[in-house]
Amino acid sequence: MPKTLENMKLAIQETLDQLLMERLIPFKLTAHKVHAHGLDEFSVPFYDSRIHSVTFSLKVGKTFSEVVRAAVIDRVGRMTRSRAA
Repeated sequence: MPKTLENMKLAIQETLDQLLMERLIPFKLTAHKVHAHGLDEFSVPFYDSRIHSVTFSLKVGKTFSEVVRAAVIDRVGRMTRSRAA
């Protein structure tokens, strides 16, 4: 796991870029900051009108990238499902 919030931001952006390349998210997202909420919960604001932010908690047995990927895919899925309804 990245040790600083700045390194986390870079790792999150790399994950976001991979998700876009793999076409698992329909648009580019940019991680502008990382906010820590306690020891293992974080939020990332995107400043995007479609998705404002994502929140995730680190989990034992999961890599940092796996947790971020799952949180972003879930958040984008909720956004697209709500638009379809």
